[in-house]
Amino acid sequence: MEEYYFLFGLAFLWTAFAIVCDMRKREVPNWLNFSLIGFALAYRAFYALFSDNISFFVFGVLGFGVFFVLAYAFYYSRVFAGGDAKLLMGFGIILPYSDFKEFINFGIIFIFFLFLLGSVYSLIYSIFIVIRRKDRFIAELRKRIRRDYWILFISLGAFILLMFFGFFNSILLFFSLFFVSFLYFYIKALDKCMIIKVSADKLGEGDWLVKDIRIGKNVIKKSVHGLNMEDIKLLKKFDREIYVKEGIPFTPAFLFALITVFFFLILKLPLLSFLLF
Repeated sequence: MEEYYFLFGLAFLWTAFAIVCDMRKREVPNWLNFSLIGFALAYRAFYALFSDNISFFVFGVLGFGVFFVLAYAFYYSRVFAGGDAKLLMGFGIILPYSDFKEFINFGIIFIFFLFLLGSVYSLIYSIFIVIRRKDRFIAELRKRIRRDYWILFISLGAFILLMFFGFFNSILLFFSLFFVSFLYFYIKALDKCMIIKVSADKLGEGDWLVKDIRIGKNVIKKSVHGLNMEDIKLLKKFDREIYVKEGIPFTPAFLFALITVFFFLILKLPLLSFLLF
């Protein structure tokens, strides 16, 4: 596994830079992601050449191909922004595959921890957003509960029904159903808190519009790709303020998943060994 230490070090360093960029500017530069992909593939190619181990390079290319498809799927479903999607492609190259079994194992395990740890991180990050915009959040939460109160009744009905059929671990069951219901209202209210009004001079490429904008004869359409530079120039020309939807910077989740995979799978620590097929 020593041949992968350089790749993990490369990914760790590049991800750290990506986090700084994401936190400061809410974007990960293309040069950063593309250089990670380029350096990782170059290292695999040179190592394969000098060690006479062509599979080392082939599995890197396969990893890039599979994660390329996943990245596009996550991007067009708006799970990832463009920078996150490109970073995922790079991670497809650095994961340690020596055969097809490990190719499947490490790919699935990394994606699993990326979203598991990413969900925990996003929830914690969202709490700071809620605290900062608590009045708006509370107002939206109350409105959502009044509008979708039937969800609470369904949860209560499900609890009573399961109790009737003999599921007597009632406290855990009740809090589980309550948590799911509350999480629904929390996410819906948080979604509204993520919408902010921004002046044209503070817009960045890739910002997500809340709705289409008409400027004279031009219409800037809401798109999964976000705003492009031509859109931003037009908005600056007319000095428009628009509503955009903020995203939670997701790059720290890549770092958490990378550290988890390295310590528990590369170093063979026993805690997560049950996940290996």
